[in-house]
Amino acid sequence: MFIFIAVMITDILLLDFFNTIGLPTSTTVSIVFELLGASVAMALIKIYKNGGDFAEVVNYINTSKASEIVVGILLSVAIAFTVGALVQWSTRVLLSFNFDQKPSWMSALFGGIATSSITYFILMKGIKGTAFASRALEIADGLTIGAYIESNVGLIILINLLVWSAISYVLIEIFRVNIFKFIILIGTFALALAFAGNDLVNFIGVPIAALQSYEAWTLSGVPATEFSMQMLSNKVPTPTLLLFISGGVMVATLWLSKKSRYVAETEINLAREGESKERFNPNGFSRIIVRLAINIGAFLRAITPNQLQEKIDIQFIKAPKKIAKGSKEDGAAFDMVRAAVNLVVAGILISVATSYKLPLSTTYVTFMVAMGTSLADRAWGAESAVYRVAGVLNVIGGWFGTALIAFTAASLILGILFFGQGYAVIALLVAAVVILMRNYISYNKKNKEIKAEDSLRKAESSSIQGVIEESANNISNVIRRSKIIFSNAVDGLAKQDLELLKKNKKQGAKLADEIDDLRNHIFYFIKNLDESSVRASDFYISTLKDLTDAAQSLDYISKVSHKHVNNNHKKLKYNQLKELKEIEMLFETALFDKTKSIFEKRNFNDIIHVLNAKEDMLRSISDKIETQVSRIRSE
Repeated sequence: MFIFIAVMITDILLLDFFNTIGLPTSTTVSIVFELLGASVAMALIKIYKNGGDFAEVVNYINTSKASEIVVGILLSVAIAFTVGALVQWSTRVLLSFNFDQKPSWMSALFGGIATSSITYFILMKGIKGTAFASRALEIADGLTIGAYIESNVGLIILINLLVWSAISYVLIEIFRVNIFKFIILIGTFALALAFAGNDLVNFIGVPIAALQSYEAWTLSGVPATEFSMQMLSNKVPTPTLLLFISGGVMVATLWLSKKSRYVAETEINLAREGESKERFNPNGFSRIIVRLAINIGAFLRAITPNQLQEKIDIQFIKAPKKIAKGSKEDGAAFDMVRAAVNLVVAGILISVATSYKLPLSTTYVTFMVAMGTSLADRAWGAESAVYRVAGVLNVIGGWFGTALIAFTAASLILGILFFGQGYAVIALLVAAVVILMRNYISYNKKNKEIKAEDSLRKAESSSIQGVIEESANNISNVIRRSKIIFSNAVDGLAKQDLELLKKNKKQGAKLADEIDDLRNHIFYFIKNLDESSVRASDFYISTLKDLTDAAQSLDYISKVSHKHVNNNHKKLKYNQLKELKEIEMLFETALFDKTKSIFEKRNFNDIIHVLNAKEDMLRSISDKIETQVSRIRSE
């Protein structure tokens, strides 16, 4: 029972941690390694109490099954990535990005292949596990349903393909249905079914095993120390009501949880076509992989006949896409062809593995299929590849981290439970609730910061006037935040307030990062401009240059101010603080307030007054610098 409690506490905290940081992880891996870690810890405790040899621990653990699961999961990752890439590349070569302009029979064939594959692997393979699979059919010479399906695989697949292709053609030609939406709908249900058959077991398997173990013990009438867990080696039926309730909780969580959407955003942004805000920073390994991929691509191009290469390249040409002004999103992450392939391939792979009782992680398979299709679809361009690869490596690294953390944490928690008994159970449950609440509060705080109203906005307009309006908003925003950052730096130095300077340092870095994002967006902004408004790019680039200079200066000021106090350097003298305050007041009255008002009210004719005041400010600052130089030399 201690093993089950340790696994449940560890699993809840571990999955909540990964959801909070927005990294997809595996319930299968977490459960397997938590069970393994808790079991090893319990085995070591028993061996120690009995005075045995610690080498005997292998007798307590099903090492062959554990190894099979680990190897199976690793293989599923490689297979999912490869199959996803191959299927997507073949599909794109067949349909291109102009798939809506292809002949109806071609879309119908794609619909037939996708739908028949889902039908066969999910329905036909699923029949094997049902009670009526063993029923005999008179029309099949007495063969059971399961045996008949096994002996007529080719015929069933062919009939499936023809029927679904015909249905797809009718839907396209007569009912004018977008067959790709139809495939995505079926694929979504197929993947949901595949997930439910795998993940639901991971979520409720351990709690139900614990409950049924407790019930078996209470009925046995023997002391807990003498009770054997032999009953768990047999097939134990799961109460249907518990399955229904657990499924309802899963649905509600997926529908309502912001964290689940945050995790989904990680995968979607890594697979996104074109530009997105890159969350992961490149590293040496990602750069090596990208360079290697470029070299391999160059080699393949060199050995491929030019005529064939040109025909393939034509299929991968993307139609230019304009984003309407004011749209909240920058379009779908990828088109319906890739969405259909992602869902169909992931659903089929998971269903096949489940039907053959092969170990795999549904999360890993779905994620790696999406990454494989992204690579094959040329979604990772020269501007984004190194960031996307770094993201994939971070996620994969998180998977290995899941195994290590799960094993270690479950072992430690079991040790605490065993030696602390009932008091430890209560303490750990209270600690788990506190940690979950803390993570919830921390996540909500972070989420509010991301959605903060003062965040800078990317230019979406395609006209000069629109760009001026949007730039004016950003300039006003930067001026307001600059005033706060500079003022906090001076106050922090005067009061030796390390906490204020630490927060101010973060605000300075955040402002600089936001402006960097705007600069990184310039390429896409220029592509979206109307032909008659190309001159707006000069204004926008010039504006960003000035904002970058201001943000970098403020970032530097906030960092050195924090460093000065954090390193316990000498406090500033009264005259130094007085001069800094004078500069602060000068900035506020002559620069910050006036400039902010001009850009908020769009009184651009008054800019000349700020420029004139700027010269006076520079002279005043220069005089104070000379005074400070003289002061240093005289000390």
